[in-house]
Amino acid sequence: MPSRPPQPLRAVFAMDPVHLPRLFPPPLMARLGQTCVLEPALVVQDFGAPSAAAALAGADVLITGWGCPPLDAGLLTAAPRLRAVLHAAGSVRHLIGDAVWERGITVSSAAAANAVPVAEYTLAMILLAGKDAFAHWDRYRTAHTLPAPADTASTGNLGRRVGVIGASRVGRRLLELLRPFDFRVLLHDPYATPQEAAALGAEPVPLETLLSRSDIVTLHAPDLPGTHRMLDAARLSLLRDGAVLINTSRGALVDPDALTGELVSGRLSAILDVTEPEPLPADSPLYRLPNVVLTPHIAGSLGNELERLGRTVVAELERLAAGHAPAHEVRRADLTRVA
Repeated sequence: MPSRPPQPLRAVFAMDPVHLPRLFPPPLMARLGQTCVLEPALVVQDFGAPSAAAALAGADVLITGWGCPPLDAGLLTAAPRLRAVLHAAGSVRHLIGDAVWERGITVSSAAAANAVPVAEYTLAMILLAGKDAFAHWDRYRTAHTLPAPADTASTGNLGRRVGVIGASRVGRRLLELLRPFDFRVLLHDPYATPQEAAALGAEPVPLETLLSRSDIVTLHAPDLPGTHRMLDAARLSLLRDGAVLINTSRGALVDPDALTGELVSGRLSAILDVTEPEPLPADSPLYRLPNVVLTPHIAGSLGNELERLGRTVVAELERLAAGHAPAHEVRRADLTRVA
């Protein structure tokens, strides 16, 4: 008897539908349609909604994104055939419930793709900070004069010491981007071996050493119980006068009161894409300080960069359809040390 051809995977979108056109523009949606069976117009935001029941009952794959409700035992009841979750965003820490892990469902994330623009943003800010560009911009728009040589004596990126905290996906991508420049790069990560750090082009050092030796410190550690407030008042005090702190990770990694005190004093400068709380209260002094650059959590994928996340998910689905493991699988044990 001839064997039956394999049945195509059935997939369902679960996210805020506002993100769908950016994540999956027509060419990517066409690739999805060639790989699986799905209803492009159905984007689930409530797993208990009657309109989603039939699609979830037959779903092999859930394609998730920002705005997806938590995946819990209720979802597994509604989707008994579910075998994979492909997340078109970064962390799955607060998305995937215990029931999903215990069922043995494959989970994949586009976190590696989302790391690309974060690392690019950070590189840009490191280069601008080394040139003291933000302070010069602020002075130029008020004084309308070119800087005197004395004003630029400490400016420049030649031999600038950059401290990278965290060999995460973003941290590793940033270390790659730093290679062409004349920086001296320090790395602190408790999981990176000296050999790994050397391969990444960095000198491995304890956290306190990194803070005391660096001109620019950039945070790329995950928000975990062990990293909460890792930069407290004592550690911030180790930074040399005039050092710059860049945070594109999570505001919770830094003691906000201690950081505010250092910035109000003018001893340190900061480039903050994330804060705690987020956004800051309207009366926060950080909005008005000339030594602080605040951006509204824009380092991660935005606009046309979202398509990179969609490409990752499509490639993962194609791998699954071909009988291969995903390239960006997330395992439950990973969550003890990654975002």
